[in-house]
Amino acid sequence: MSHDVSAAHAHHDEHHGGHWEWSVYPFLASMGIFALAVAFSFHFVYHSGLLAAISLGIGVVLVLAGIVGWTAEAMGHGEGLSYGAMGWFILAEAMIFVSFFAMYWFARLNAASWPPENTPHIDTTLPLLMTGVLVASSFTIHHAEALLHDGNQAGARTWVLITVVLGATFLGMSAWEWNHLIHGGFVPGTNIFSTAFFSITGFHGGHVIVGLSIFLAGMPSLMRGDADLGFLRTAGLYWHFVDIIWFFVVSQIYFW
Repeated sequence: MSHDVSAAHAHHDEHHGGHWEWSVYPFLASMGIFALAVAFSFHFVYHSGLLAAISLGIGVVLVLAGIVGWTAEAMGHGEGLSYGAMGWFILAEAMIFVSFFAMYWFARLNAASWPPENTPHIDTTLPLLMTGVLVASSFTIHHAEALLHDGNQAGARTWVLITVVLGATFLGMSAWEWNHLIHGGFVPGTNIFSTAFFSITGFHGGHVIVGLSIFLAGMPSLMRGDADLGFLRTAGLYWHFVDIIWFFVVSQIYFW
């Protein structure tokens, strides 16, 4: 009898006892973010374009490797706390955007005239097209979630791919706009508006890249037909956040 009780306790401890989980990918992502900060220092403080480019390249690779690796590692374990945790993560990210907008609003409301001198005319047609593309991508990822909920792995895969294409299209249009403005002499250091413009749109673009990286990390499981609904719901929640933030970006930067 006592032997059976001891065995039961041992079995319980084996399956329900606490255990450490560790991963190298958060460390890679953190080092990548640090390298990005160093790249800014090299460029703006030490005026070394070469070292800034090297640090930027290292940082981008490490951040993407951390995101993709960490995401892929977490898949297949059910939704767990990921959906709720993503909500808290989004709240933290939203506060960073608030700080950017607060800086912009302060500069805008205290300027003698706006836009500042040397600011070119920025056409609003492209931002409206970008808005349409990003809004469409929110509908496509929601449809992918619905299909996966119904067990349609092939359909979910197709609509996730469509979402990725739309997100990449958005980034392509943003890159074209940046290239056009920079070649016209409008760079981050031109005036306070250019600093805000490139900082806010660039920070948002970075979030788009993160969202696409998450989708791509989940693509192997979609290709195998064993995708996890909890993962896609959590990734979709992040993508909707990116979409909503863009409404603030486009309304404040382009139309105010």
